[in-house]
Amino acid sequence: MDKLKRAKLEKKGWRIGSASEFLELSPEEAVLVEIRLALSRQLRMRRARNMTQTELAKRLGSSQPRVARVERGDRSVSIELLIRAMLATGATPKEIGKTIASVQSTAHTQTS
Repeated sequence: MDKLKRAKLEKKGWRIGSASEFLELSPEEAVLVEIRLALSRQLRMRRARNMTQTELAKRLGSSQPRVARVERGDRSVSIELLIRAMLATGATPKEIGKTIASVQSTAHTQTS
């Protein structure tokens, strides 16, 4: 957002900030959300090439609606289930690690 637009909005009483600020997330919580979202995006891309949600659900011993929640990065889904789902699509631990490593860590820079 350019400075002029920001100034106009703030003058009218709008608060400008990030989703993390709005949700009052700690830096660590914000990174965890980003990791969850990165894993779910990667899972959607991998699964779309290989299998249906129903097929993935069978491999996981779960249901299709649960797989849909996994792919959305729903906070009710554990990181463990996200990783298990990635592995079930044929992802390697190295690929999963790269996905996690691709997340920009604001927690480290703010606590150092």
